[in-house]
Amino acid sequence: MQSYDHYKSSGVSTMTIYKNNLEHILEELNRIDTIIRLYYEKSKADHIESSQGFQGLYISEDEINAILQTPSFESKAYARSPREHEKIEKITREINTKKAESIKQGTGLRLHILSELFHLQPFEIDALLVCLAPELDMRYEKLYSYFQNDVTRKRPSVDLVIKLLCYSTEERLWARDIFSQDATLIKNRLVYLIGEEQVPLLSKFLKVDDRIINFLLGENAIDQRIRNFSAIIKPQKSFQDLILPEDTITTFKNLINNHSIIKIPMFFFYGPYGSGKKTAAEAICNELGMSMLVVNSKALMKDQALETIKPVLREALLQNSSMYFEGFDGLLKEENMGVTGLLMELDHFPNLIFLSGEQYWEPAGVLKNHSFISQAFPLPSLMLRKRLWESMLDGDAPDDADIGALAGKFNFSGGQIKDAISTARNVLIAKNPGNSKLSMEVLNMGCKAQSNRNLVAFARKIEPHYTWEDIVLPDDIKKQLKEISGYIKYRGIVYTDWGFDKKFSLGKGLNALFSGPSGTGKTMSAEIIARDAGLDLYKIDLSNVVSKYIGETEKNLSKIFKEAETSNAILFFDEADALFGKRSEVKDAHDRYANIETGYLLQKMEEYEGVVILATNLSKNIDDAFLRRLHFVIDFPFPDENQRKLIWSGIFPEGAPRAGDIDYKFFAERLKLAGGNIKNIALSSAFYAAEESCAIGMHHLMRAAKKEYQKIGKPFLKEEFQPYYKMIEEDGK
Repeated sequence: MQSYDHYKSSGVSTMTIYKNNLEHILEELNRIDTIIRLYYEKSKADHIESSQGFQGLYISEDEINAILQTPSFESKAYARSPREHEKIEKITREINTKKAESIKQGTGLRLHILSELFHLQPFEIDALLVCLAPELDMRYEKLYSYFQNDVTRKRPSVDLVIKLLCYSTEERLWARDIFSQDATLIKNRLVYLIGEEQVPLLSKFLKVDDRIINFLLGENAIDQRIRNFSAIIKPQKSFQDLILPEDTITTFKNLINNHSIIKIPMFFFYGPYGSGKKTAAEAICNELGMSMLVVNSKALMKDQALETIKPVLREALLQNSSMYFEGFDGLLKEENMGVTGLLMELDHFPNLIFLSGEQYWEPAGVLKNHSFISQAFPLPSLMLRKRLWESMLDGDAPDDADIGALAGKFNFSGGQIKDAISTARNVLIAKNPGNSKLSMEVLNMGCKAQSNRNLVAFARKIEPHYTWEDIVLPDDIKKQLKEISGYIKYRGIVYTDWGFDKKFSLGKGLNALFSGPSGTGKTMSAEIIARDAGLDLYKIDLSNVVSKYIGETEKNLSKIFKEAETSNAILFFDEADALFGKRSEVKDAHDRYANIETGYLLQKMEEYEGVVILATNLSKNIDDAFLRRLHFVIDFPFPDENQRKLIWSGIFPEGAPRAGDIDYKFFAERLKLAGGNIKNIALSSAFYAAEESCAIGMHHLMRAAKKEYQKIGKPFLKEEFQPYYKMIEEDGK
């Protein structure tokens, strides 16, 4: 069969063009209609009507005789005459001439585009048009039923299409391959074969895919079968909009400038949520004038992943877009997902491909047509975070805004910053619908809302209530605690603005050790620091971390530090000597792995750029290797008498009713207890007083003190607590 391209435009006297795509489609269909009419004229003389009018339901003896009398593979009955052949060729030349001129003048002709995208031969185009006719005009259903001698056969069969378009036995045998499973029309789902597997190929029906019909008619809506997990984006972002390291942007620009001389890139962008992966892909596509089909990779986590990807690939071709797969590394975690087969399918795609994920990954020599380019998208530096905050607030920054403090405290990605601002606006609407002005208070609330809640599997979030005025400690200890708070506030300036981050690859977080007896203020101090810094505080439950199973403790620690990275939380390990004690002498396998756990913790603490506070009752149990890596080691002393008096005088809230007989000096002298025990006594006495519906008095406190002594195993001796011991005796307590 000759190609339509050999026809010359000189045969047409008047040069015209198609005003639009639809004009071209209709004229092509009219050409097919002419072929159908000629076929009808040739075939009606040989058409045998079934007896009694049961056409297609009854095969008569005359029909069988006619079949047997016709030589096998006879084609002369439907051969065109020279005049008919010239008529079809003339129409074809005119259409091709108008088509070429229309394309030259910029008219988008969808049938031509489809042909170019899938490299269709003229016969394949005509076969597609034969199948398209009944989709647009139901009269062709009756014609096809007539040709096939069956009123139920309203779609053209492979046999009918071949008879309509082929004029020799050789052509017909060649045309069978056009409808094989690996042929262009069928493989790309342009046309579907309908019929049971055991049915001969010639008897199977053909139907044009609905998305292809819509495409040919000029519609741009994506295939309804993939709408639930994909969307087309017309990129608006440019390189000027990217807030990324300069070397990353330079890499992208170089690739674009040289894209014509290198293999088509398949990018793998990896990094945490909101780190700019999709924005960078948009900017690249915008620079190349290309749209982007965004696909949720979860849709491919099924047994039929290869079947799912085919309409996706076809849609990207129809849209002349790149492809962006969100969460692609999720496929790598699934077993038997056939990622290799999926990559091989993607490798046939002629445009850019972007795969996104969180962890680094490299395919093993699968790609032939694409070059694989990995690009890390880490959490932005302080300088970039400041730019992100300023860009996303877009002139709506509060009057009391401290962008540097927000950027320094919250190690957020761009996406998290955007979410934090959105949450802050919602909080503002809920609190004060009439006020649209953001404040630092609501911005901090928005930031805290972005904290990753997965930490609750291993830790308990503590809501800080205490302030510096609530804690009683020696001045030098308080000073050290305030230094920790200042470190949190100003570490961004030191590491980023002053360049110290370039001097150190590890240890850019803050690690502190609080040691001292129970109740001396370690947890309270951690709360005060968290409140002062505006950060969440998570108290780690060690019973859920330390495991008797080898390797499980490391896994748990890894999860904790990974979640903490995105939650920007202070990690508070209470009673840490249970996990961070001196490394033992290796006597058996368990000792060896216990030491590995200790070493692993050291590694994670050095990598973590947040705040870790370890609390222990006995600092002597802490290994020297830990002490060398700690920025602060603070010993919380047992309170002396003056400090205990201050604790006692400030332990009751202003609203608590108190009798005038409370002797704070007596308790400070006689009850040699830490602040935690004093708090317990005060709280118990309040409940005793509430039970009696009276103010808190000395007899309530003495009763509570005796209970606390019994709890901690200390004797509550009569001679030590005179003259108030008699209050307990009088109450019979």
